[in-house]
Amino acid sequence: MPSSTDRNRTLKLARRRQGVTARELAAAGIHRQVLSRLVESGEIERVARGVYRLPEHPLTENYGLAMVGAVVPHGVICLLSALQFHGIGTQLPSEVWIAIDRRARRPALKYPPLRVVRYSGAALTEGVESHRVEGQTVRVYNVAKTVADCFKYRNKIGLDVALEALREARRAKQASADALWRYAKINRVANVMRPYLEAVA
Repeated sequence: MPSSTDRNRTLKLARRRQGVTARELAAAGIHRQVLSRLVESGEIERVARGVYRLPEHPLTENYGLAMVGAVVPHGVICLLSALQFHGIGTQLPSEVWIAIDRRARRPALKYPPLRVVRYSGAALTEGVESHRVEGQTVRVYNVAKTVADCFKYRNKIGLDVALEALREARRAKQASADALWRYAKINRVANVMRPYLEAVA
């Protein structure tokens, strides 16, 4: 029978903003049966594969990003989700946009809903920043890379979104012209972006 100490330790860890992962509990020496019983009794809920939290835990606007960071540590928050994270534009995506390697397996995640975009080479690895979101490390593309990505995927998200992102990033001095040009070349959209960069310079 699980000890009350293990039960209390599990509840304490699950109370954190980022919740607790099954891996963390195993590392703390807490038997999986303790977690299973707490889920059965409704004291803890499973929010994603291997991620648990208290049912009454309030959700914040970045909770989905923290969940994705926990479950898909090699993914990178991109496009509309990165714009929202950086406070650029008016987009409020209903899915978390995430970039993964072209050959990687699609993450098995029920919550939050994901919009997966496949990148390769420098387009995947350049411009990545690590941020702490609700106690979890989350990888997000920087502003300049995100703007260049918006132009690369303008057919998916709309040219108007890319232009709004470019204007706001330059107006707020969140991305220099040099940085934007660098990522435009990495993403092979330099010719597409050139007239717009010149217009907002």
